[in-house]
Amino acid sequence: MGDPSPVSRNPIASVPIEVTISVGKARPYIRDLLSLEENAILPLDSRIDDPVELYIGDQLIARGDLQEMPGEPKGQLAVRLTHVLDAAAFKT
Repeated sequence: MGDPSPVSRNPIASVPIEVTISVGKARPYIRDLLSLEENAILPLDSRIDDPVELYIGDQLIARGDLQEMPGEPKGQLAVRLTHVLDAAAFKT
C-alpha cells in the first residue's frame, strides 16, 4: 500500500465546510412577501430540470443536476456534478 495522498495528510482536509445549492431566485414585490402565509407558493426563475449552482460563501464552485438519492430515506435530494470550476479560477 502506498503513501496517503497529500490531501489526506493535510489536517485541514478533515474540516467540514458548508456548500450552498442554489436552485433559483424569486423576485416578488415586498407587498407579496408581507402577505405570504403557510402553503403559499413562491415561483422561481428556474425549472425543475434546470442545472443548480454550488457555492461556498459567495464563490461559485460547481454546477450540477438535482436528483433523488437511491435507497433510504426516500426523497433525499442530492446533486450530480456536471461541471466543477478549476480551483485557479476561485477568488482569493
